[in-house]
Amino acid sequence: MNNKSVSFAQSLWVLLAIFGILFPALFFGKVEPHMPLLGATIVAATLLRFFGVSWKQMEDGLIKGIQSAIAPMLILCLIGILIGVWMMSGTVPTILDLGISVISPEYFTISTLFLTIIVSSVTGSSFTTLSTIGVALMGVSTALGLDPLLTAGAIICGACFGDKMSPLSDTTNFAAAMADVSLASHIKFMMNTSIPALVLTALFFGLQGRTVEVDLNAISQIRIALEQHFALGLGTFFPALVVLVCSALRKPILPTLVFGIVSGIATAAWMQGVYSPVTWMNVMQNGFTLDIPNEAVTAIVNRGGLLSMTWSVALILIALSLGGILQSSGVFHALFSGLIKRIRKDAELVGLAGSSSILVNVLTGEQYLSILLPGQMFREAFVARKMEGRRLSRTLEDCGTLVNPLIPWGVSGAFFSTTLHVSTLEYLPYVMYLWLSPLLTFLYAWRKKA
Repeated sequence: MNNKSVSFAQSLWVLLAIFGILFPALFFGKVEPHMPLLGATIVAATLLRFFGVSWKQMEDGLIKGIQSAIAPMLILCLIGILIGVWMMSGTVPTILDLGISVISPEYFTISTLFLTIIVSSVTGSSFTTLSTIGVALMGVSTALGLDPLLTAGAIICGACFGDKMSPLSDTTNFAAAMADVSLASHIKFMMNTSIPALVLTALFFGLQGRTVEVDLNAISQIRIALEQHFALGLGTFFPALVVLVCSALRKPILPTLVFGIVSGIATAAWMQGVYSPVTWMNVMQNGFTLDIPNEAVTAIVNRGGLLSMTWSVALILIALSLGGILQSSGVFHALFSGLIKRIRKDAELVGLAGSSSILVNVLTGEQYLSILLPGQMFREAFVARKMEGRRLSRTLEDCGTLVNPLIPWGVSGAFFSTTLHVSTLEYLPYVMYLWLSPLLTFLYAWRKKA
């Protein structure tokens, strides 16, 4: 039996219904995104059934959506485990102690920005960067009494810049492949938007470096507490070195995280004297916990574990289920093909490709789909108008990879929020790089620049 595809008008009705549920609940009701997203999925499925799409077709799409969620969910689970293990091994506490002693508060956010740029450029992964150095930097920020949202913004901007511009990044390679351009050409062309956006972002965080009042006695007490409860030293950097080497060698992220966990357990036994497999498994399951009189240190180090990622995993599961239903019923194809026919100018095509990528991000929460679907739909249109493929690849990257962390139910947005302990909507104003790059892409298109 042939699958039923909805019309352009029907796809608009589905789209309006989804937005009609999500935005009032999230922006006015201020509720967690899980139930509104589940409600939107049920309403969308009901409408599609009314439009003649069979339940079997939607069920197949839902299953495919869930299948695409398996890899991100496994990554999140391993990252939760890694965070707990690195607390137990003393890796994060050592970085915390070093950061407190070396980085001046007035230079902290700008230092954070460029440190995460370096790490994410080497690893090619914003997820790896946030779960390792990002967690430690949030701890330093807490110890120094700095604004956690400002720190989270610097971490996310730096991590996403490196992820976007690194030749090791999977999304960077994917966007280039979808537009049929070379990786080198794609990265070089992205500099037209990435560098100005980064300069403005750096200026923003640099200007935040005004003198901050820091309680030196509180800092001293934090360092004393760390030294009393952890064996600090160069040996604790071993798990971080393992992850960096694996990333530089372009090893897949799943085995890289496993190596990071295993090396963290070995370091916990070697440096901290934690030899019990029962303790290792408890930390991996429930996170690291240690009874420390210093409340600031307790708040920083008592975290991680597999169960800490259940919020994100559940959200991603629902979001990609919705995306699978919409994709299988032809909603995206109907929207894009209907709009492409109405295009008259090159700038309009770039704007539509970018807007479509953002729309897929919002409706599915998946950055790979936000590159894949518009890439498939718009590549022929770009060729027909004799437009360079790198204009499409840059548009997909700026509006796909970078927009995903701005969406509460996006894979990146859910992970960043859970890992850094700040909500997506709260850090939104501080991640300038993430929304400046798409704006520059649209601006260049309309002004007929590069």
